[in-house]
Amino acid sequence: MRTSGRNLSPASRQRWVLALTSVASLMVGLDILVVTTALTTIRLRLGASISELEWIVNAYTLSFAVLLMTASALGDRFGRRRLFLIGLSLFTVMSAACALAPSIGWLIVARVVQGAGSAMIMPHALALLSAAYPPERRAKALGIFSGVTGLAILGGPMIGGAVVQGLAWPWIFWLNVPIGLIVIPLAARRLGESRGSGARLDYGGVLLVTGAALGLVWGLVRGNTAGWGSPEVAGALAAGVVFTAAFVAWELKARVPMLPMRLFRSRAFAAGNAAGFAMFGSIFGTAFFLTQYFQTTWHYGPLGAGLRLAPWTVTLSLVAPVAGAWAGKIGERPLIAGGLALQAAGFAWIALIARAGLSYPAMIAPLVVAGCGVSMAMPAAQSCVVGAVPPADIGKASGTFNTLRQLGGTFGIAILAAVFTAAGSYASGRAFGAGFVPVAFVAAGLSLAGALAGLCLPGGTTPLKPPAASLRPADPRELAAVPPAAHPGLAARGRWAGTARDLGPAPAHVRSAAVKGER
Repeated sequence: MRTSGRNLSPASRQRWVLALTSVASLMVGLDILVVTTALTTIRLRLGASISELEWIVNAYTLSFAVLLMTASALGDRFGRRRLFLIGLSLFTVMSAACALAPSIGWLIVARVVQGAGSAMIMPHALALLSAAYPPERRAKALGIFSGVTGLAILGGPMIGGAVVQGLAWPWIFWLNVPIGLIVIPLAARRLGESRGSGARLDYGGVLLVTGAALGLVWGLVRGNTAGWGSPEVAGALAAGVVFTAAFVAWELKARVPMLPMRLFRSRAFAAGNAAGFAMFGSIFGTAFFLTQYFQTTWHYGPLGAGLRLAPWTVTLSLVAPVAGAWAGKIGERPLIAGGLALQAAGFAWIALIARAGLSYPAMIAPLVVAGCGVSMAMPAAQSCVVGAVPPADIGKASGTFNTLRQLGGTFGIAILAAVFTAAGSYASGRAFGAGFVPVAFVAAGLSLAGALAGLCLPGGTTPLKPPAASLRPADPRELAAVPPAAHPGLAARGRWAGTARDLGPAPAHVRSAAVKGER
């Protein structure tokens, strides 16, 4: 990886990468759910309808999820730091535009563009961080990164409540501006550039994956409003499935695919992504309803509801860094399977005790159990996915993980909303509680599904060599299109350097280029 800070030691450069990518993920993570506690105030100030309020959330989710894979492909081709900086700049400018929006229409448009900026930030933050650390230290760094990201996502409602009650709703967006103005110049100076294969862009893959994500996310976010059997939703979901199948078929035949299907031969890559999908579906959906449960059933304000999530959210900053360090010693399998089983137990516990007259202290223990569980699983899932691929494919792995994270989160909220609608309502606190109980049980089921996916991971620690059939060297068609200069970090000794899996000998022209570079 080429670095801009030539006078910095390797350890200093790694610390800068960790700090800057973590702060960037903090900004993006906060904006996923921070707006939920401000919706009532925005409705009153801007005269928004219920459907317009939904689009304040959905507009960001759609552009974020739909553009993740495309942004990852562009970063591999043109430079991850470059796309990261463009995303930060776009996100910061659009945060100011959201705060200054004179009408609900302007706010929705600004949220669309803000989501596009987020799609450039998140996959490249993970890719830059993964490329900066060697495999033996990567899991610990990802533990810290995951703790910050998870704390931002789950702490969003609390921060949003504090800002709305103490200041005004535009400040939930203004907070991003000074952070962005500080991070952008530091990232331009301290982060090194890294790329993927450097081969030409897979335009067919970009179009197909964009159509697939758009159809699936549109159907999920509109399902509970338009009706799951409506032509709009059924058509969108069907189109998403068709585009997904076409994308897979295209990638299997493409000379230089944007997402090589060979990566899914690795159990670590496939199972890690499946666990991540279920994990984020569970935590996004639960966070969405738990804050409303505190406000509707127990009549806490936005800040009070957010603060009462602390036993769940604070564990991320305490446990995730430790779990990241454990991943390099005991492997990701026990952390993902055990952690998500713990979260499932915590959510099931909440479902069993949630009833009228319940006092808040009874919720603390299950929230801590669930928080410890997700804090164990989150860094391990990221670590096993990016550790299962060679250095040139880290951007693709990061894009895949982040895309499935957003799809999982959208899926979780949609499914739990459908469950809630069938069993409860907003008519009263008791009616909301009647719907919340099955919601918590289904969230536990999603966590348990993630735990089962975790059990499919190979045993042992990250550096294990996989069976020959599980992950093969890159397709010769891909290797032939890889410029040697795109891989200055590949080992001259004839193996892919920096990867957690032994993928066999590197191509001859790569070994030659690496030898010359070392000289």
